Amino acid sequence: MLARVLVLPLQKFHRLVCRTESSGGFAALRSLITVGQLAGARVAHAAEHLPVAQSSAVLGEVRIEAGDELVFLYQHDSYAREYRFDESGVTRLLSSADAPAGLTSVLRRLHLINTRNRLAHALMQQVLASQASYLRSGQVLTLRPLSQAAVAAQLRSMSNLAVVADPGRISRLVRGLSIRLLNGSVVPLSALLTKPRQLHRHFVDDVIKKEKDWMLEGVLQAPLTDDGIAALLDREYGIHMSRRTVANVRRDLAIPDCRLRCRRMQYLAATAGFSALLPLTAPTLRASVPARSGVYEIRTNFVLRHSSARDHWTEKNGPAGQHSVLYIGSAVDLRKRLSDHLRGHTDNAVLHDRIVDGAARVRFRLLDDGWRLVERDLYRVFCETFGAPPLCNRVSP
Repeated sequence: MLARVLVLPLQKFHRLVCRTESSGGFAALRSLITVGQLAGARVAHAAEHLPVAQSSAVLGEVRIEAGDELVFLYQHDSYAREYRFDESGVTRLLSSADAPAGLTSVLRRLHLINTRNRLAHALMQQVLASQASYLRSGQVLTLRPLSQAAVAAQLRSMSNLAVVADPGRISRLVRGLSIRLLNGSVVPLSALLTKPRQLHRHFVDDVIKKEKDWMLEGVLQAPLTDDGIAALLDREYGIHMSRRTVANVRRDLAIPDCRLRCRRMQYLAATAGFSALLPLTAPTLRASVPARSGVYEIRTNFVLRHSSARDHWTEKNGPAGQHSVLYIGSAVDLRKRLSDHLRGHTDNAVLHDRIVDGAARVRFRLLDDGWRLVERDLYRVFCETFGAPPLCNRVSP
């Protein structure tokens, strides 16, 4: 029974509380029960009397109050409800001949509600204490290791906790719960109960994301090796990871090794002098693209992935990146050529079909001469980097 109550979504749990308190059995027990809030628990004032469907779907929100103290406010009073019993009176009522039917079932539900709320409240107090830096900043790199087993051990050491906290119960409870941070973002509660390996993933991913910027700025001459990543994490963040651990985490994140990343960096380096990405629309072309010679690159809003087995590109939803390039070209008049692409006045119908909706983007580099040679070099480096020409380049320049 407890396992099923622990995994109830918030709206279903709220309905369980309301249904129990409106039952005949609860009315019979009303004089023997004190309905209140958990000690130290607080409910968000704006959501206290709202139906749960109208309040936030999260358990509650983190706030800072006087003295720079972090506090947690529950989004509905059902989530902070606690029932206190006159045990001797309840025992007498249960043993009497005229005890209402279903009284035992109501008592069981009340105890289950108490257990879930007490466990959730104790868990939130541990999270506030252990993950204060993350709750204040929202920066994932400020998370501390706090596994479900560790937090269960901490809760079991609390003398005032009237329920048994074990990793299984913690796991069931946090499965469907989220909280709102100070910056307004909503995060799963399970994301704050992190094992060291999960934190290692965040740090390795952060270093790899910054690697491209460091190379373009000249801080790095080549992508970092696994040894280099481990040394940087130790030096900059105090995170101690072996080379083998870095390699395993990198593979978990589907990040290539330094040699493959070096190949993928070649095209980025070759386009370092390009403009910022601009919407490929007629107003933008008139306002931002000069009628001068140069090279250009057109991108889609889809991620393009090349299948070597079938030798073709496939489109998938996702953030546009280096592998979202549709076409590489050059022209003596960039504005005119891009306008022709937009209107479909070229013989490249495949390209026009993908930019006609106005969602494509373009970037360019102005060149007074030699733009055709630069286009050929870009095309060659792209093919070497991604294993195939851009989707809409039908012939090599």
